[in-house]
Amino acid sequence: MSTITRINTNPRMSQVVIANGFAFVSGQVADHAGSDIAQQTLEVLAKVDALLRAQDIQREQIVSANVWLSSPAHFGAFNAIWDQWIPSGHAPARACVQALLMLPGLDVEVAVIAAR
Repeated sequence: MSTITRINTNPRMSQVVIANGFAFVSGQVADHAGSDIAQQTLEVLAKVDALLRAQDIQREQIVSANVWLSSPAHFGAFNAIWDQWIPSGHAPARACVQALLMLPGLDVEVAVIAAR
């Protein structure tokens, strides 16, 4: 049986789960609902960065990403920031869908899986 490590855990979820050589980072959302998509995207990606860095994981190790946007209208602005954030030559497998997020004013959520 492999070791599973849960980080920043509460009764509902863990922010990061380490298992089988991978780090699973839970969906991150902005703290400031209602701000524009660029600001929310920057905030979300900064949260992902912080959670990865705490485990000594670099962006180049991200193998998969799931992105939820509240509207297709946000796709271009999100991708403009994402494309600068992901290191060149290290794009992960990615899904991006439209979804109604859990709090009004939230427009983006990102979850990633990274190799350790």
